[in-house]
Amino acid sequence: MLTFIGLGLFDADDISVKGLACIAAADAVYLEGYTSRLMGATVADLERRYGCPVRLLLREDIEVHPDEMLERAKTENVVLLVAGDPMVSTTHIDLRIRAAERGIPTAIIHGSSILSAVCGLTGLQNYRFGRSCSLPFPQKNWAPVTPVEVILNNLEQNLHTLVYLDIQKDRFMTVPEAVGILEGLAGKKGARIGLYVGVARAGSGAPVVRAGSAAAVTATDFGPPLHILIVPAELHDMERRYLEVFAGL
Repeated sequence: MLTFIGLGLFDADDISVKGLACIAAADAVYLEGYTSRLMGATVADLERRYGCPVRLLLREDIEVHPDEMLERAKTENVVLLVAGDPMVSTTHIDLRIRAAERGIPTAIIHGSSILSAVCGLTGLQNYRFGRSCSLPFPQKNWAPVTPVEVILNNLEQNLHTLVYLDIQKDRFMTVPEAVGILEGLAGKKGARIGLYVGVARAGSGAPVVRAGSAAAVTATDFGPPLHILIVPAELHDMERRYLEVFAGL
């Protein structure tokens, strides 16, 4: 059996009671550590909280060489811990399909997700979000254009856009960095993005939420990661009031 367990948004205490019980009964516990991170907990913190060894897996371990984990799951109870909710990432969807193709039973224990958390923190209504996008760091001779194309297309349909910010081994994109990149990309297309909403450390005891123009948001100290960005479409009255009260609009 391979069970995907969502850890929630920030630290070792966000996991569900059902998830804790499943870990206690597991023969092996793995942690997927590249699609997202629990910034409020280290691997050692998780091991202390859950009372068992936790093996960290990175991109290649999941996408290229998952055989050891899958082979164990044929005869043992294996757990894969995932920050947030497990099936938000296509990586985990693909892994579940591969397990099923090998005849391995699978299960999902859901966790709180940034998809719903941003709605609670910003007041932006969940049914008004269009396609989301990921914003990677530009490389020397390359800068992504797809994110701004997704945003502009959503704005044409009066839909909000959730923008996932790049997570690298020792580097996390910040909201101000993301806004700077998007402003440059939008400018090249002769377009203008009028409003941004930045969120930092969702799920923690002290999240930061700031809404405003590019200048206002880039001037905000969002503090440590993880950060995420929303580009809203035209605001409903309640959405605007919520941002005024809770995000400094």
